[in-house]
Amino acid sequence: MKVWLYVFLIGFLPLTMLAQGTSVKKELPKGWHLLDHEQDGYYGISLNKAYEWVRLKKLKSKTIIVAVIDSGVDTTHEDLKDILWTNPNEIPGNGVDDDHNGYADDVHGWNFIGGKNGKNVTDDSQEEARVYYMFKSKFDSTGLDTATLDPEDKEEYHWWVKARKSVMGDGSDNGIDLGTLHHVLQACVKSDSILQVAMGKKEYTGNDLDTFQVRTTDARSARSVILYLFKENKIMDMSNTQFLSEFTEEVESEEKKEATKENAPEDVRHEIVGDNEADFNDRYYGNSDIMAGDPMHGTHVAGIIAAERNNGKGMDGIDDNVRIMMIRAVPNGDEHDKDIALAIRYAVDNGARVINMSFGKNLSPEKTWVDSAVRYAESKGVLLVHAAGNDAANVDTTDNFPNPHFRHSTYTASNWITVGASSDPLAEPGFNSYTASFSNYGKNEVDVFAPGTRIYSTVPGGNKYENLQGTSMAAPVVTGVAALVLEYYPSLTPQQVKYCIVKGATPLPVKVKKPGTEDQMVNLSDISISGGIVNALGALKVASTLNPKKTDKSTLTNKKD
Repeated sequence: MKVWLYVFLIGFLPLTMLAQGTSVKKELPKGWHLLDHEQDGYYGISLNKAYEWVRLKKLKSKTIIVAVIDSGVDTTHEDLKDILWTNPNEIPGNGVDDDHNGYADDVHGWNFIGGKNGKNVTDDSQEEARVYYMFKSKFDSTGLDTATLDPEDKEEYHWWVKARKSVMGDGSDNGIDLGTLHHVLQACVKSDSILQVAMGKKEYTGNDLDTFQVRTTDARSARSVILYLFKENKIMDMSNTQFLSEFTEEVESEEKKEATKENAPEDVRHEIVGDNEADFNDRYYGNSDIMAGDPMHGTHVAGIIAAERNNGKGMDGIDDNVRIMMIRAVPNGDEHDKDIALAIRYAVDNGARVINMSFGKNLSPEKTWVDSAVRYAESKGVLLVHAAGNDAANVDTTDNFPNPHFRHSTYTASNWITVGASSDPLAEPGFNSYTASFSNYGKNEVDVFAPGTRIYSTVPGGNKYENLQGTSMAAPVVTGVAALVLEYYPSLTPQQVKYCIVKGATPLPVKVKKPGTEDQMVNLSDISISGGIVNALGALKVASTLNPKKTDKSTLTNKKD
């Protein structure tokens, strides 16, 4: 799911836009998330200092495979094409499963939401709608006596009630007016057409528009419409094309939500993929097209981790010796548990040491399948890094899936890191905090915060880059640091790498705003385990003090001293 923040405009209509915050008066530098507070004035990850430290230590790096479970990746991108993982035992394009792993032509990864005929899932439904209609005939009865339900049925009933509330609403009048939303979108499309002619170019940013001198009444009106939205949503560096694409996608999403009140969502995945989703053993489906659909999100995530460094192009990723294995399992909509569970297993079986998971949802009907895959990754020494979510919610008490807590068990996976999004006051001037306004948090569930606002990285198009924001961007920052630690200390266990990240985090000397509030100030230690922002230099220094393979719980506590 993408990160959407609500602002009010035109009669207090809640219009959702992807906010990549910036300040009109002063710009955050591109790549601020890599900088050092003492040296540069930004609470980034001190990456240059980290590389200088390993150089002085004369440490040698080992290539680390990082799996990214996401929407796909632009395999032609100038900053990514040379850092993609290549399956050494697969011959490209011959249609044969050369390495006998069940996935033919999986050269750079696998696409679990594609069909063998080459078709691919781009848009899918929300999990709440799927669960609501899955159990509607079973539980939608006025005479239902819930006291007589067996434990499994009670659990399913609990999911259904939660899904019903999401799909049908809670009876309040706080919903989005689709008519007005369509009106605003049409006004934006018309204004954009006028501005393209007036400015003499098809693509422009909010900053371009801010300095543009209009000469006609029509252009002046069009400029006021678009510029207002750019400023209110703090997306001055976003292009008009992305703005309209994101806006259109959100309107379509709201239309689908409204439609599910009357009818079950179309089972797009089944029609295209063709597997038996109820049978976990039916696992050899999909295709090798990891660039299919809309790879914006996955391309951006991959670039944060490992865009080629020091090549003079675009931007630098965190890692200089990493190969990205892309596993496409996340559509525009909610991912399916089976696809995620098999994606994790695919990554583990093909040599990934770290898996980035920048996705999430509110329900997980087949969580036991995901739990089993997480346990498998744990047994094979693979670290999982997951985005905390973007609802400004306390995930100590609010469901956010997947998570490390196993269903029907007291067991919690030890190879799991949950990441919240930190920020800079310049990134969101209206919020003005070192926490991101949208980030989920949790004193017991969120391990560490990482930069997640205005993160500049690769996007589809071969040579394009843009700012995006969300815990989806914060998670790969931590994934990148974890991979960096493993580059130089490859014998460390996932538990030790997690310890390095938590222990080596930078504590903040000031209080921060609690996400979702206007003025509630807290310590970062009140809303996370580490109480700090991930730091590459700090993590490496901690790693240098550890004995490889030693996982004594008395020395590897999550809490900072």
